[in-house]
Amino acid sequence: MSTYSVSDTQAAVAPRASLDLAAIRSGSYATGVVASLVWAAFGVSCLYWPDLGDWSRTQSLGIGAFIIAAFVLFGTLAADFLGAAGLALRKRAPWLVAFGAFVTLWEVATAKFAWLPLPFFPPPQAILEVYTDDLPKLLDSVLASIKLQLGGYLIGASVGFLTGVSIGWSQKIGYWVHPVLRFIGPLPATAWLPIAFFTFPSSWSASTFLIALATGFPVTVLTWSGVASVSNAYYDVARTLGAKPSFLVLKVAIPAALPHVFVGLFMGLGSSFAVLVVAEMIGVKAGLGWYLQWAQGWAAYANMYAALIVMSLLCSGAITLLFRTRDRLLVWQKGVVKW
Repeated sequence: MSTYSVSDTQAAVAPRASLDLAAIRSGSYATGVVASLVWAAFGVSCLYWPDLGDWSRTQSLGIGAFIIAAFVLFGTLAADFLGAAGLALRKRAPWLVAFGAFVTLWEVATAKFAWLPLPFFPPPQAILEVYTDDLPKLLDSVLASIKLQLGGYLIGASVGFLTGVSIGWSQKIGYWVHPVLRFIGPLPATAWLPIAFFTFPSSWSASTFLIALATGFPVTVLTWSGVASVSNAYYDVARTLGAKPSFLVLKVAIPAALPHVFVGLFMGLGSSFAVLVVAEMIGVKAGLGWYLQWAQGWAAYANMYAALIVMSLLCSGAITLLFRTRDRLLVWQKGVVKW
């Protein structure tokens, strides 16, 4: 009868683990090399075939593709010495392959062979031209959208938070506010467009109201749910220690309800961005929504796609910032939900 010791098991597992690690590194190296070749192919596709249209940034785009290919190749070969940057590059290597293949196909299908009809499907260099030639107007639109979005969102989130805490804590307040919330809340904020633009003195204030309305409803409902779901045992312990009602609200109810509050803030952020675009398209004379409307009117589809990319980055950045704030305040839930 044979027996195995712990040292024997470790000795058997160690070579297998080293082989697995070597296989992972070999696979990441291969993927990185493929990513570099794909981006080099994108550069070749930009510079080898002539454009079917008049775009001034094709050469710059091709050179940029070769620079990205060289950077990816260097990062792949030196990944073990780059620390966190090398690890991040290995992790994202498959996405670099996919995105490089996508932009290569995009370039060939639009600028080189016109498989997709122009101007509805502009090539990558056309969008690059927007970011270089029309940057001042685009930046002005971005700043206008940030001001409008931030103001409406902060107002809606603040009012929604206070209303939700009040309803969750006080049955008397809930008796009067709840029916109003059930009547106004389910209606889309865009349904109030005619009333808002007629009631408020300016399109800016009307748009701010609509964004605040879209933000306030989910924040109110989720905050209310969070406060109402706090266990009575927490309040009993605090009262035993002599806590006053204000302490119960500020130090017990609100901290316990914060996970629900942040869910409401995430939902309100998405709704507010949707209302922002609609409001800027209809009444506001600046912003990304207005820029989209202007680009569509002039059939400048490259400008439209460039604005959509910027809008997506802004929305994603705002959600990322909100997640960072959530992870800092709710340390015990850090990493449970990632963005």
